[in-house]
Amino acid sequence: MATIDVPHQVSFLEDAEALRKACKGWGTDEKAIISVLGHRNAAQRKQIRLAYEELYQEDLIKRLESELSGDFEKAVYRWVLDPADRDAVLANVAIKKISPDHHVIIEISCTRSPEELLALRRAYQARYKHSLEEDVAAHTKGDIRKLLVALVSAFRYDGEEINTRRANSEANILHDAIKDEAFNHEEVIRILSTRSKMQLMATFNCYRDDQGTTITKKLLGESGDEFLVALRTAVRCLNDPKKYFEKVLRNSIKGIGTDEDALTRVIVTRAEKDLKEIKDLYHKRNSMPLEQAVAKDTSGDYEAFLLTLLGKED
Repeated sequence: MATIDVPHQVSFLEDAEALRKACKGWGTDEKAIISVLGHRNAAQRKQIRLAYEELYQEDLIKRLESELSGDFEKAVYRWVLDPADRDAVLANVAIKKISPDHHVIIEISCTRSPEELLALRRAYQARYKHSLEEDVAAHTKGDIRKLLVALVSAFRYDGEEINTRRANSEANILHDAIKDEAFNHEEVIRILSTRSKMQLMATFNCYRDDQGTTITKKLLGESGDEFLVALRTAVRCLNDPKKYFEKVLRNSIKGIGTDEDALTRVIVTRAEKDLKEIKDLYHKRNSMPLEQAVAKDTSGDYEAFLLTLLGKED
């Protein structure tokens, strides 16, 4: 369930005018920007961008980039983008880092629906004039490359139907590979990158029932084993994305310092999907509301914007 509070009726022209007013003159009215954009869904934000461009012959996103700064600017920029375009930007940033963020590529490819992943690949190609698969392959190597290219190229069956016999058979294949420490076996990559999420959940359940432990626990190895970490991340994202996102949020704000990139990414990408359930899980696991934890670790307009997306009353 979504966390953002969206009004039933919206005037896109009035919203565009309010944003223009917030950006004009000396200083920027950040509160006005939050009050408009923080309460509009993806379809409404797109219409606001179109209305703004028609009224002022100016790109709203570029205007906001020039007016805002820091973590607040980055969060607003990612929120205003169409979801597929946003995923394309997140993937490109992750790929192009000196040390690529494999977990972000895995997260995007394993938690989006088949149609969302296809839309992302189209948006990526339109924006960067390369395919996502091409860039992933160019910036990775070895077993990691095989896994990531397979995951970003997937177009899984998205229905409810499962094959119990296949689930049992593939649970055994995964068990044998893990037992032999053949984590990079082509069958492991094939199963994780081609089966539907419902089929994979059935397979992981068979694994647990047969082995008396979860597959993620069996994939706990040396933290320096890059491929093993990637494999475990893929399994977690495919099997229980809400649990995965709760842990990303927890890790982003625990200890000294804040991982603003991770915090922003999860809140911005899940606010219109399942952030309410992720929030509930966070509260249950950490004995603290997520809003309280975010407020404790952030400040200023960035804090106000994240709390708005989390559904906190003004």
